[in-house]
Amino acid sequence: MLTAITRALSPAIHECELEYFERRPIDFARAEEQHRAYERCLTELGARIVSLPAEPDLPDSVFVEDPALVLDEVAVITRMGAESRRAEGESLAAALAQFRPLVRLTDPATLEGGDVMRVGRTLYVGASARTNAAGIEQLGRELAAYGYTVVAVKVHGCLHLKSACTYLGDDTILANQAWIDMGPLRGFRIVDVAHGEPGAGNTLTVNGTVLVPSAFPETAAILEGRGYRVRTLDISELMKAEAALTCSSLIFEA
Repeated sequence: MLTAITRALSPAIHECELEYFERRPIDFARAEEQHRAYERCLTELGARIVSLPAEPDLPDSVFVEDPALVLDEVAVITRMGAESRRAEGESLAAALAQFRPLVRLTDPATLEGGDVMRVGRTLYVGASARTNAAGIEQLGRELAAYGYTVVAVKVHGCLHLKSACTYLGDDTILANQAWIDMGPLRGFRIVDVAHGEPGAGNTLTVNGTVLVPSAFPETAAILEGRGYRVRTLDISELMKAEAALTCSSLIFEA
């Protein structure tokens, strides 16, 4: 069954880590409602929600994508590049242990799940401010036994690889090409984000529906024009925490 692990917002989200964004006030009540709407949307698209309780002392903990990577055979507990976030992995590991055997990345590796874009048995991993060469090498070594290939992609204009690009299926990637080295992605069909919407590369595809933030209507229209079934969601308050649609869930077949 398609399962989505989510976590309630920390009341300290206003103290979140920021790398590229200026800090702006976050309306907590509105952010909570946007997160609930996100969960309702995943449910409507066929996912069973496993909602974890809030971690009051961990401002970024709603963003469950970064501390873990869930594959068909195994779950990887990452070692995040943001040291303040590393404690997020423990309760998430306990939840994931019900579904997958666990492996853990260790020092000196740093790697965040937002840097991992899966295409079949290949994982494209962003070499970013949060994911280092040791993390990419260690991930490749851990997953080789399961038949996965890990390919590094340089990230130079945004927080994570999936801030710039996401896989749409059928050998097609939505991308802001200005933010990443496109060399390793040669051979894919590339759909460019709309001019003026540089942050629109992060989408979430669930059971054939492409979720797009409502802040990016022109990119949503491009995808609809190419025949994709598109649904928009307002995540404007969460975006102030440098978040995107993939950040707030771990989706896998249980």
